[in-house]
Amino acid sequence: MQHLTTSEFKSKVFDYEKSKEWKYSGHLPAIIDFYAEWCGPCKMVGPVLESLAEEYAGKLQIYKVDTDKEPELSAVFGIQSVPSLLFVPLQGQPRMAMGALPKASFKSAIKDVLGVEA
Repeated sequence: MQHLTTSEFKSKVFDYEKSKEWKYSGHLPAIIDFYAEWCGPCKMVGPVLESLAEEYAGKLQIYKVDTDKEPELSAVFGIQSVPSLLFVPLQGQPRMAMGALPKASFKSAIKDVLGVEA
């Protein structure tokens, strides 16, 4: 798992200043966790994402964005509650999910939205 700053997000995921149309820059499908340090449900999601990062190593990228440290990114994606999770397939539009999802829901989205098998 990797924590992203706004500038890293623009280079590794999507440069929203250069392009208005979504174009993912990565080489692997990704999950982006918009979280806050003070958020209880975010703390529950953290270990689940760490487990998924190991389980899907080499097949999936997991990024974390601290909404308190990166308010510009939060505003661009309209983040109003945390955790908010952005599922980013290699092709097509990303999908947002809100709340502390159970591991089974993550695995289902990884398969259905991102097209990645365990």
